[in-house]
Amino acid sequence: MKPDAPTRGTPEERRAAFREGARDFVPMLPAIVAWGLVTGVALVQSGLSLAHALGLSATAFAASAQLATVPMIVAGAPLSIVVLTALMINLRFVIYSAALKNSLQHVPMRRRVLLGYLIGDMGVVLYLKRVQRDPGWAPRDAYFLGMSSVNWVVWHVASLTGIFAAAWIPREWGLEFAGTLALLALLVPMCARLPAAAGIAVAAGVGIATLHWPARLGLVFAVLCGIVAAMGVERARRSRGAEVAS
Repeated sequence: MKPDAPTRGTPEERRAAFREGARDFVPMLPAIVAWGLVTGVALVQSGLSLAHALGLSATAFAASAQLATVPMIVAGAPLSIVVLTALMINLRFVIYSAALKNSLQHVPMRRRVLLGYLIGDMGVVLYLKRVQRDPGWAPRDAYFLGMSSVNWVVWHVASLTGIFAAAWIPREWGLEFAGTLALLALLVPMCARLPAAAGIAVAAGVGIATLHWPARLGLVFAVLCGIVAAMGVERARRSRGAEVAS
């Protein structure tokens, strides 16, 4: 038996944790459906062929990166610029991975690779809240997998629906606004933690100040500033906690 096996719970506990994660994610489904539909419709209405839209939806599990890069793909932008833009948009997943590291580092590498692929904004927030309530909870990776699996399936179904129904879904439905509301629902609970709130505030301010920078470089700079601010606040809190403990 592997050394980390006892810390991951019994099969019964893991199945229960998986089901709990799936249930906890249900309230997020309207937002996921809205984003999936927005993304699917945008892929087709931006000019991609049905085959290319289906291929991109199947291989890139990142709605915001798809929405940012599709116009560039259609316009024939260099591949390097497209890839760089996608990486910039998804820099937040570096922060998510760092936040998940301590609670999931005992999980085997193959499982961590799977969980890394399935990381989503709302799932990370829910998972961190659940772990905060019970830091020593053994089957937490099964809980994360339950949430993330529901997220993955529902998002892809919604995205495929948007792709095939793009010709019949009018822009007047305001799906983009529904997607914005979904992001707000994510950001509000994240602001409850000081490091995240500081990072969001700094990134937002810098993003506005650098809005007119060329090639979306302002977005990169804003994200990096937000990461530095969040890490700085977290380090300062830990330092104060260590001083109090000593």
